[in-house]
Amino acid sequence: MTPRGPAADPRATWRTPWVQLKTFSYHPTLYPAMIRGASPDAQAGNLVHVYDKDGQPFGAGFYHPRARVPLRVLHHGIAPFTEDHLLALLDRAIDLRLQVLRLPETTNAFRVVHSDGDSLSGLVVDKYHDVLSVGVHSLAVAQRLPRWLPHLHQRLGTTSAFVQVDERAARLEGIPTKPFAKEKPRPVKVQEHGIRFEVDFEEGHKTGFFCDQRDNRRRLASFCAGRRVLDLCCYTGGFSLAAKLLGQAEDVTGVDLDEAAVRQAQRNGNLNQARIQWVHCDAFTWARQMQRNAEKWDVVVVDPPKLVFDREDTDGGMKKYEDLNTLAISLLRENGVLVSCSCSGMLPAHEFEPIVIRAAHRHGRRLQVLEQTGAALDHPVLSTCPESRYLKVLWSRVVTS
Repeated sequence: MTPRGPAADPRATWRTPWVQLKTFSYHPTLYPAMIRGASPDAQAGNLVHVYDKDGQPFGAGFYHPRARVPLRVLHHGIAPFTEDHLLALLDRAIDLRLQVLRLPETTNAFRVVHSDGDSLSGLVVDKYHDVLSVGVHSLAVAQRLPRWLPHLHQRLGTTSAFVQVDERAARLEGIPTKPFAKEKPRPVKVQEHGIRFEVDFEEGHKTGFFCDQRDNRRRLASFCAGRRVLDLCCYTGGFSLAAKLLGQAEDVTGVDLDEAAVRQAQRNGNLNQARIQWVHCDAFTWARQMQRNAEKWDVVVVDPPKLVFDREDTDGGMKKYEDLNTLAISLLRENGVLVSCSCSGMLPAHEFEPIVIRAAHRHGRRLQVLEQTGAALDHPVLSTCPESRYLKVLWSRVVTS
């Protein structure tokens, strides 16, 4: 009997470069413990063919062996996936905003690409008039941006781009920031539901304007006619201006600790000839003083910056949310409306609502929960990545019995 030779390695027939999974998952971001191996030619930033644990074709994604997230799966299926298909994903994201949501009919400031929500993990693109604000969170995205930007400009009618590389990603993935270190664009004027805003790329956090609250700003207006409105953590004045201009509020006060944000809010108020009281102060300190002054409002918006940054420190952030909402509720008149927001992705919606409820109960008051909303529709959530539903907005009426 002729002895059998060693069995042929089935990986020799796989399309290269490839990565094989150790576990089965449709989540777009896969960590080192979930990966069995990669072909020798798989380099950082490559678009790789992905095979499942049984060696069957599974999809395609961006690979970086030294990254915290070494594999970002962009496509599931057995058909080959190429660089041209990446441009098709960009077009799919653009078509959602232009043809399905028809956002240019109501605003010239909106999100164009929402990372995993648009199957383009590591890329965030916002449009502000004729400027694109681009967030880069992976080496693979940085490598392809010179090809993608002209395509984005052509589709969106923009003329310049402001590119920001995530500091942690730059450090861990070796992303060169020098090619993107160009002069920041001039401030631009945008409009949303007829309200004008200035976007200052020099001073603003990220861009100085958050498109994700667009629908919630408009919704707030329906509660404000003839009422006194308080906007705690007002940033550059989005909710304040919606309350005054769309909602015809009698009196609006916006409070924020960020001096640059308050200056921008003042400029936004002047752009719209809106009389709003802007206060540069810590929201906690200012609210406690208003408690002592026995001041009351009909509507209070609470929209703080992220307070929960990682899974190890959720307790501290949750305590801050509860304390801030407790102060806000103490400033509400009987049957007043509370609009409480959290942009902490690590804090799920089912944990945020009880925090606000506890804040009301601490005052011997109750909430009539009206609705819970999230980010505007240009911030889609991929069904295999539900934790990217980061923005939570709880709408309640505060009662005593």
